[in-house]
Amino acid sequence: MYPLHASSLAALPEHIGRPGYDRGRLGTGIVHFSVGNFHRAHQAVYLDRCLALAGQEGWGICGVGLIDSPAERAKADAIRAQGGLYTLTLFPPDGEPSTQAVGSIVEYLFAPADPGAVLARLGDPATRIVTLTVTEGGYNLEEATGQFRLDTPDVAHDLAHPEAPRTVFGFIVAGLERRRTTGTGPYTVLSCDNLQHNGEVIRRCVLAFAGAGDPGLATWIEANVTFPCCMVDRITPGVTADDAARLNARSGVDDGAPVFAEDFIQWVIEDRFCAGRPALERVGVEFSDEVAAYEQIKLRMLNATHSMLSYPALLAGYGFVYEALADRTIHGYLHAFLDRDVIPLLRAPAGMSLGAYRDTILRRFSNPAIRDQLARIASDGAAKIPIFLGDTLRALLAAGGDHRRLAFLFAAFGRYLDGRDDRGTGFEPLEPHLTTTDRALATAGDPGAFLSIANFKGLGLEAGPGFRANVVDYRKQIAAEGVLATLAAIAAEES
Repeated sequence: MYPLHASSLAALPEHIGRPGYDRGRLGTGIVHFSVGNFHRAHQAVYLDRCLALAGQEGWGICGVGLIDSPAERAKADAIRAQGGLYTLTLFPPDGEPSTQAVGSIVEYLFAPADPGAVLARLGDPATRIVTLTVTEGGYNLEEATGQFRLDTPDVAHDLAHPEAPRTVFGFIVAGLERRRTTGTGPYTVLSCDNLQHNGEVIRRCVLAFAGAGDPGLATWIEANVTFPCCMVDRITPGVTADDAARLNARSGVDDGAPVFAEDFIQWVIEDRFCAGRPALERVGVEFSDEVAAYEQIKLRMLNATHSMLSYPALLAGYGFVYEALADRTIHGYLHAFLDRDVIPLLRAPAGMSLGAYRDTILRRFSNPAIRDQLARIASDGAAKIPIFLGDTLRALLAAGGDHRRLAFLFAAFGRYLDGRDDRGTGFEPLEPHLTTTDRALATAGDPGAFLSIANFKGLGLEAGPGFRANVVDYRKQIAAEGVLATLAAIAAEES
């Protein structure tokens, strides 16, 4: 095995791609919060390409770990030991995989251990963009109102202790306060999470947090800081210990933090950067005034299909996305959902075919090399389902449309919360944002009680005649006959 470090890059095997620039000449222009696999397979890859262009050397990334857990500490130690380097292996649907060493992360800070170092980096004039991938459920919003919650323990801590924040909001605002005080000027805040209007969402969060501590600072942020919206896309599975061993054996590189992904990649961004930006348009990023349309399509087709897939597939006993897509019943259900429930409600940007995008999604999900885990996709469903399926559901219910497939999805989610699949095998539902009250509803004897959990209150479920009744009926049918038989019966009703 070849070691992975700046001093060993030249000695890596010839088949390993390497950064096309001198890492010793790089500066740090971007601070990124929550350096997960997706960031390392997506934004960091675009920056890796960009840093190879003349004049772009100042846009290196400082990664910041936020969560204090053994896994996050281990990742921080591994990335820092490798000088920010890691390997990315891409698996196309056909053909051989390829591996590259990515070098765009030039610094890694672990916020729980040293929040002062993170604040110093945010206050540095060289920092001109702050990006984040804290997951859909990480924005601390009240589901019913969409307002930022000021009453959570970590937010309350950050408001009382701005010198030692715990949350991304505390860090962003404390950094901006330093820059206002020193006259350094603002930086752009760019959310890269799968949220509709993600720029507007993080703007609302930042202004609410700032206003709770200093209304004058909130006014300054509103006037000076930009929050572009963007749409991101690349399927990036979690990396198990077995995956890491497999990736390293394939590459021949001893990497403590390898990552893998499909070969498809897309990033569409609004061009609103108050302190400058890298020349990302030269490496495949699309800057567009129609980000909202791209967001809607991606969220309501790709991300929604992930949710529509994961719960019934897990109940059927599948472990990976590609396995479930090979099931004709599940494939047909997803195709019908996209074709009949979603596409008629969307407007495509000029030159984009929604039918072709539908086929691309199903083809990408069928890639057997990716081995994307259904349990990963299903996690935090109470937060994801309203984001990915809410607009489609509200539109169908308001129009009195066919809601059977969505009612089935909710029934499958309710069954998933029971923690047992059709074969009787138990599992632990990963739902970190359910309250104690919500969990009681999820395990109540009433098969429809879970529809009243807090996250679902803004979906207007009561507006659809028969929706709740259908959910209850499908949940009972799943319990009695299994998820695939229930799906087959729904499909038979349409033929």
